[in-house]
Amino acid sequence: MQKINVGVVGTGFIGPAHIEALRRLPNTNVVALCEVTPELARQKADQLGIERAYTFDELLKQDDIQVVHICTPNFLHYQQSKAALEAGKHVVCEKPLAKDLHEAEELVKLAKETGLVNAVHFNLRYYPLVRQMKVMRERQELGDIYSIIGSYLQDWLFYDTDYNWRLEPDKSGDSRAIADIGSHLMDSLEYITGLKTVAVMADFNTVHKVRKKPLKPVETYSGKMLQPEDYADVPINTEDHANVLLRFDNGNRGVITVSQVSAGRKNQMKLEIAGSKKTFAWNSESPNEMWIGNRDGANESFLRDPSLAHPEARSVISFPGGHNEGFPDTSKQLFKEVYDAVAAGKQPENPTFPTFADGYRELLICEKILESNRKQAWVEI
Repeated sequence: MQKINVGVVGTGFIGPAHIEALRRLPNTNVVALCEVTPELARQKADQLGIERAYTFDELLKQDDIQVVHICTPNFLHYQQSKAALEAGKHVVCEKPLAKDLHEAEELVKLAKETGLVNAVHFNLRYYPLVRQMKVMRERQELGDIYSIIGSYLQDWLFYDTDYNWRLEPDKSGDSRAIADIGSHLMDSLEYITGLKTVAVMADFNTVHKVRKKPLKPVETYSGKMLQPEDYADVPINTEDHANVLLRFDNGNRGVITVSQVSAGRKNQMKLEIAGSKKTFAWNSESPNEMWIGNRDGANESFLRDPSLAHPEARSVISFPGGHNEGFPDTSKQLFKEVYDAVAAGKQPENPTFPTFADGYRELLICEKILESNRKQAWVEI
């Protein structure tokens, strides 16, 4: 088997997650790591057991590297994805694809012109039961969709002393909770239901209008209390919490809530989709079980099991029933489909994986939600 050489750019939380998933595929070889300085790249490469370390420009000059994974802060996604495509590399980019629609549109156009494989890491649609719900809907087991309720809740920014680059618009963009986790939620909802969101009504809240930014590396003081003089007060103008009403192209309605200040909710995406035949409900913190609601009979609990799932969903299940699969497996399943395309040498005509076009779609929805919050009015998409 000819292995595909991969370079990964960025070593925060998600870069190592990409690397771990890639190492579980039989046809990939993570040969290089990229960071902002040669010294940091070497340090991180040694930690992660990767042979070669580069800065970004050096990485693109390596002719034997076929695929680049962009795992850097949001403001770098556009320029790095563009440079990688222009260097003839296939690209897997973290979401959001870019900071605005103009940049995203340019990337979609460039990717199409090159014919190179392009993907956005909307990995949460790769939980097996998310795929199962999609297939059940396609087989008319859900019926006409009446309503959608969704939420994505976290607590990692619960305290005013919690701080991260995502709080700074010049690095992450004008939206935070919606762009960061709401994009996963909206992608999964449209993926499962096949509906398009046609109008939004948003209301944002910034709970901590001023946060305390540590002036010293937090890791250095792990387990210790920083003193008041170790912080700088920083005004915050992106949302901690958001509610959004949705209208869909079938004429029906939905609502989502996203929050990064919900104590105890570490990373919970919940969906409830009510149809004319059944209701589906699913929770990412218990991802191997879905609830199926019935009006005229007993409700059901469907446990992830390849022998019970529809064949179209079985392809993203690696283990027998009772052997749980979780968050790390979603990236592996996404990359498995992406690298089938890379092995074929071009973007498929009808990709099964999320593409730059999907990245553009989620940016469009996000921008309309932002506009709606500013206007405090319904905005059409």
